[in-house]
Amino acid sequence: MQRTRNTIFNLIPPVMLAGVLMFWAFGPDALLKNPWTLIVVSPLITVVVLLLEFVNERHAGWRMNRREFFTDLYYVVLSATVISWFTVKLAEDPLKAVKTSLGISTEWAMHLPWIVQVALVFFLIEFGQYWMHRLMHNWHPFWLTHAPHHHITQLNAAKGAVGNPIELFLITLSVVALFDLDDTAVFAAYGATGVVSTFAHANVRSDPPIWYSFFFTTIRHHSLHHSTDYECTRSNFGNSLILLDRIFGTYREGEGVLVGQGERKRLSIWEQTLFPFQAMIDAYKARRAVPLPGGGLPATGPVELGDGRSGDARDSAGGTAAA
Repeated sequence: MQRTRNTIFNLIPPVMLAGVLMFWAFGPDALLKNPWTLIVVSPLITVVVLLLEFVNERHAGWRMNRREFFTDLYYVVLSATVISWFTVKLAEDPLKAVKTSLGISTEWAMHLPWIVQVALVFFLIEFGQYWMHRLMHNWHPFWLTHAPHHHITQLNAAKGAVGNPIELFLITLSVVALFDLDDTAVFAAYGATGVVSTFAHANVRSDPPIWYSFFFTTIRHHSLHHSTDYECTRSNFGNSLILLDRIFGTYREGEGVLVGQGERKRLSIWEQTLFPFQAMIDAYKARRAVPLPGGGLPATGPVELGDGRSGDARDSAGGTAAA
């Protein structure tokens, strides 16, 4: 019985992935052209996977609670509204304007087979996210935006949306807007990345087939990236396409159970929002706190960052951010 249950759950990620592609490929036009369809599909994927966590939990320590639920809900709504708006206005629209002004034409992409268009968009999204993610782990200013995401102390289906707003914006950047493509192919690609990345954060006991985990990121890959071991956090950067880690030499086998950085201090929404600026805020407060005789300003030593680290450019995992 348990073996059958495991087999079923191991197949759920590829089946859901295929289901999303089939929906966008063969769904009724009235539904596919409705602007509300895309808005509904993305959170529906998250809700379905969250429900699966209650049916076949992976780790009891990652179990959803009231505080985590409302924090995650805040970030899901933030990503779907504010972050999405900024992405369109500050990235996609300007990119389209540059394309038009330079007379760039990519109509050839529209004539590609539909599934090839989906694969192209999927690759463009993931290729950009992979290198942005690596940059965040290798350059301290970018790490400060990404570090809050590594302060989460449990994983579940909604955790992919949790992080500092600046990071959430940066990770959405892509060059997809430069290509003329079928809208349903673009939506299908975003839906596919949504399925894979949601399962990659989910507290579901599901280990997909080898062929799936060779190409796509799973919870094993991504939980290792979120583990407390600093060296492990510098591997498995692929959000949905673990194949890129295999190609660029950053793949590592294994699984993490205890997740979180530094002293595993869970950050509040406010702390996550201020995190990139916390060192400057603390330095400013320190300078104002104790004026020297004669009206001079006090000399300040290393300033403590928001997660308890001293301001010596070391990251919260215990290594240098530029290592």
